[in-house]
Amino acid sequence: MRGSIRAAAWLPLLLVAACDGREESAIDNLANGANAAQVENNVRAEAMALMEPLNPPAPGTPGGLPVDPAPVAEGTIDPDSAQGAAQVVQGYYGLLEEKRFEDAQDLWNPGSAIGGQDDAHFEARFRGFGEIHANVGAPSETEGAAGSVHVTVPVQVYGRIAANGKPFHMLRQVTLRRVNDVPGSTEEQRRWHIESIGAYVAPPATDDIDNGAEAARTISMTDGMARTP
Repeated sequence: MRGSIRAAAWLPLLLVAACDGREESAIDNLANGANAAQVENNVRAEAMALMEPLNPPAPGTPGGLPVDPAPVAEGTIDPDSAQGAAQVVQGYYGLLEEKRFEDAQDLWNPGSAIGGQDDAHFEARFRGFGEIHANVGAPSETEGAAGSVHVTVPVQVYGRIAANGKPFHMLRQVTLRRVNDVPGSTEEQRRWHIESIGAYVAPPATDDIDNGAEAARTISMTDGMARTP
């Protein structure tokens, strides 16, 4: 039964490869005793090569991240700084890329609606995406309020739709929060956690009324991501 399920899972890849007859070689390899997993991987690689390449817009162009002279820092940085928050965002989308959904959810504020979801519902948010990648922009300055600080980080999310392999890209803005070093706070509370992910909001100097109106509502991390360019 397990072999039948595996075969059914990669049958669509054979159909993609059928455009130029490569499915015949795959079937011949299986008939001659080749490892099914290796044949599947080979067919998958060939099918992916036929897909439209992932080419998200460059910074400063429509759909691209804003051009910033101080992009997200690499290497060792202060984890409590705005750059530390940006690295949390990098880690979050890296976990999504690896389909480590439970670990990714741990980076959310556990008291938020999304952070408090059960594992199955959180994972289901990404079921429609075959691939998820992200380019992370420079964080904003930190702002304080009532014993805590928050920061926003722009993100260009891109990848493929699972159903058809088509590319998608979308600008997002991640808001993170942490508690200040106040008496009684725990180490966990003093770490950056994701509070929300919504539409990208341009800096106040940019007169973008439509974009600001869209961003006025809180949306999920996948809202609108399936729209292709």
